[in-house]
Amino acid sequence: MEFKLVSQYKPMGDQPEAIAKLVESIKSYNNDNILMGVTGSGKTFTIANVIAQLNRPTLVLSHNKTLAAQLYNEFKGFFPDNAVEYFVSYYDYYQPEAYLPTTDTYIEKDLSINDEIERLRLKTVATLLSGRSDVIVVSSVSCIYGCGNPEDFHKTAIRVEVGATLPRNKFLRRLVEALYSRTELELQPATFRVRGETIDIMAAFGEFGNQTFRIAFFDDEVEAIYILDPMTGEKRESVDSITLYPTNLFVTTQERINSAIAEIYSDLGKQIAFFEREGRSVEAKRIKQRVEYDLEMIKELGYCSGIENYSRYFDARAAGTRPFCLLDFFPKDFITVIDESHVTLPQIHGMYGGDRARKENLVEYGFRLPAAKDNRPLKFNEFDILAENKIYVSATPGTTELKKTEGTVIEQLIRPTGIIDPPVRLHVSEHQIDDLLEEVRMAVKSGLKVIVTTITKRMAEELSKYLTNISVRNNYIHSDIDTLERIEILDSLRNNEIDVLVGVNLLREGIDLPEVGIVAILDADKEGFLRNERSLTQIAGRAARNNKGRVLLYGDIMTDSMRRTIEASNRRREKQIRYNLENGIIPRSITKSANKASALISEVESKKPANMTAYPIYEDHYASAQVSDTTAPYTATESLTERIAKAKKEMERAAKNLNFKEAAQWRDEMRRLQNLQEMGEA
Repeated sequence: MEFKLVSQYKPMGDQPEAIAKLVESIKSYNNDNILMGVTGSGKTFTIANVIAQLNRPTLVLSHNKTLAAQLYNEFKGFFPDNAVEYFVSYYDYYQPEAYLPTTDTYIEKDLSINDEIERLRLKTVATLLSGRSDVIVVSSVSCIYGCGNPEDFHKTAIRVEVGATLPRNKFLRRLVEALYSRTELELQPATFRVRGETIDIMAAFGEFGNQTFRIAFFDDEVEAIYILDPMTGEKRESVDSITLYPTNLFVTTQERINSAIAEIYSDLGKQIAFFEREGRSVEAKRIKQRVEYDLEMIKELGYCSGIENYSRYFDARAAGTRPFCLLDFFPKDFITVIDESHVTLPQIHGMYGGDRARKENLVEYGFRLPAAKDNRPLKFNEFDILAENKIYVSATPGTTELKKTEGTVIEQLIRPTGIIDPPVRLHVSEHQIDDLLEEVRMAVKSGLKVIVTTITKRMAEELSKYLTNISVRNNYIHSDIDTLERIEILDSLRNNEIDVLVGVNLLREGIDLPEVGIVAILDADKEGFLRNERSLTQIAGRAARNNKGRVLLYGDIMTDSMRRTIEASNRRREKQIRYNLENGIIPRSITKSANKASALISEVESKKPANMTAYPIYEDHYASAQVSDTTAPYTATESLTERIAKAKKEMERAAKNLNFKEAAQWRDEMRRLQNLQEMGEA
């Protein structure tokens, strides 16, 4: 099946040129391509057109699973008749296993799995193995982490056809091998129920969705297959065939399990001997007890806590080889689109090193066998080889992608709205606050909002206090502000409760605010990560959603980063202005709702905390207990245990709806209450 792009819009501006160049480049076997598009130029729409013209399976990689959900929503809208899948980490929260030798502290793995995201991950894998070519997978960097062997997953899938010879008992054994559970009660996803010659199954996912099937046997022949109403059990329709996929990415055969157990015992003996030769009896005893316990669990139940640390044995991989990952499920000709590549690529670079450092301690001190180090994310060069055909998408491409393309980029500078890059003005540092206040007053009179970025957290806080003292409605954001408060602050700007937002690195908030008319960058001449060309360009882009947008750079010298930023901005502005004049386009500001929900994120009413005023008292405004105001408040009679349970339930509800921001809020509140409980018990 081919991709069918559905949109009321047609490519415009320099989108047609960018689309044509990308398609031609990939068809000419150029494996690395950069789409350098300014903020608001419709880069996602361009990529959608490229996918439609190339007609090849595509992986869209994002550095953030909330942004991944937004991209998923956009591509679902562009390709409603094709397979658009979602693959991100299925943990609502995750505390990895670790050992801190300096304090002799062992941290047990703690996690909560989101069943809905796990279902979507399984559906992604099944779609890729189905043979369809019209597949788009929107993923976080979770795609470079280990998962099961594609061959085993495919072998464990069960194809059932009407009229086929299939002994009932053999079919039941295959269901168990695919990790379905038998029940005599109400069916749940990934369970089955036997009633004489009929077997009812609720699949975790599949071509018919999360539905219930009834397979009727006549002796050893499949007589009929029905789709049932999961609530009433009534027959909806009959089908000729179904495919039941495993309920977990980590599935394998009994033969491999037996072989793996023998290898684990062998390596355990070697590790014990190593510790004993080194005179480390504590580590020898520890590794013996832990691994033998895990092996007993595997033999009895088929799994154990931390079984992923033994994945090398179950995959029959050699020591040091990479694990299987989502990329192994793609056909060979797939395309990888790396969104915000200047952030995503460094994230991919860093995954292996962080995981390795943690595993080294666990192995060194006898908590895990050396094979645990082979359960890891891909190294960057491994990812680079697997994702052969790549499109890097960014307004400010990084060094890695520029080096790979030898500096060749495909530009997209014209915005469909006609908005040109905001003009950049230089101001000296002397009297910068007085100058900034005048700019703020003029902006507020015009109904615009202002973003101010500082170089330190302390400066952001002090500036915010000063603005409050002179009756300027404002608030500040930096990394010490928790998730709930950041969301409330951003909403307060969009809801006209404040006029000025002060921050350090506001890019981490994913700010996309059409109301912002002025971006002021203090200490712009302080060269460094927060004031290099890439950061200055990205920050300036926050004013590019408004046709009255302006950027103010405060500093006493012209740094190389400032000069390059201004020169690049002037070049873009010249092209944008010329295009508007030639085509008679009048710029118009972008407008969209303050809380734009994606197809994966349920719409939640944005409520203003009852005790929040236009000029909030900071202690009240930042109190983490206000998390309760976002949904249902606690009652005064509830115990801490009840409040913890309620917070956990709300976290799981939000996570099930894939509203990650709200889930993070409830997670923070749950942890706060748990800390209070521990203090009280102490």
